[in-house]
Amino acid sequence: MRELSVSEVSRNFSAVLDEAEHGETIVVTRSGRRVATIAPAPRGNGCALREVLGRWRGHAAFDEAFAATIAATDAEARLQQKAKGERSSGRGRR
Repeated sequence: MRELSVSEVSRNFSAVLDEAEHGETIVVTRSGRRVATIAPAPRGNGCALREVLGRWRGHAAFDEAFAATIAATDAEARLQQKAKGERSSGRGRR
């Protein structure tokens, strides 16, 4: 965790956001007092889906076709989320 003054954050805001995106937490200070925290946003990683599917794998009631549909839906959602992130960050624009 790093501490930066308001003026340092203001001058380097894009770099500060890059640090947060990569897991760093930044405490913002004004006149030496802590006034805010910039932290990474929570991200889903698909662990819950894999865990649920793992529990059912091997059971007679487990439907492989359904699991394939869920996996394809999950993959599509990840692609859409990635594309949305690229558009909002300016990447992917012409």
